[in-house]
Amino acid sequence: MTQIISIHSFRGGTGKSNLTANLSVAVAQQGKRVGIVDTDIQSPGIHVIFGLDEDKFTFSLNDYLWGKCTVEETAYEVGGNLVDGEGNPANIAGNIYLVPSSIKAGEIARILRQGFDVGLLNDGFHELIDTLELDFLFIDTHPGLNEETLLSIAISDAALIVLRPDRQDFMGTAVTLEVARKLNVPNLMLLLNKASPSFERRSLEQQVTERYGAPMAGLFYENDEMLQLASSGIFGLHYRDHPFTQEVQQVAQQLLQMQS
Repeated sequence: MTQIISIHSFRGGTGKSNLTANLSVAVAQQGKRVGIVDTDIQSPGIHVIFGLDEDKFTFSLNDYLWGKCTVEETAYEVGGNLVDGEGNPANIAGNIYLVPSSIKAGEIARILRQGFDVGLLNDGFHELIDTLELDFLFIDTHPGLNEETLLSIAISDAALIVLRPDRQDFMGTAVTLEVARKLNVPNLMLLLNKASPSFERRSLEQQVTERYGAPMAGLFYENDEMLQLASSGIFGLHYRDHPFTQEVQQVAQQLLQMQS
């Protein structure tokens, strides 16, 4: 049965898209067919991490939402293009299909001005699952709470909420979790990202779980290697033995267990 995973944050700048990309690759490495939809239409960017050149998009999610194409025409197989730190093919066991949003200023402005049919977006999710025979569909959401984000969370088997150890993030995450619980999302998981290495894991985990009553599925510390890579590839493929990558693999295993 396909697992729909929404990855969300209340505020921007949490590293949500980077985590989405790395988690999707970690799951695909286990032989799974994985889809990713960039529904952060106002500020898209996950395609950059996968090395998908926006000038070569035939269609984007925007085109589907405006009736110019089918949703499967917006899906690009990107697993075969991935490389490791030495530039060698990554040889992913499964498949990774990415549905990007347009980076063109005029198309972003049109979305902001006119909006789109959120129901059509929901139909697109299910068409992708059926047409591509997906095991997992990752939805990279827009930060904050709006209509499309609520829809994505509502239909998900799991919502991964990304936050930083920051007071504003903590407050916004409480609101997001309250909404997700009202939407009866089966699995709620917290990913604490960009933590200072000086913070002790056990203390952070205790603070998060006590505050929210939800498990901290992953803790990711700030590191220089992530800054150096600068979204120019999949971190877990460039730094296979890095603690960040090991944490991604651990979260991916939790997601894989949901399907069994």
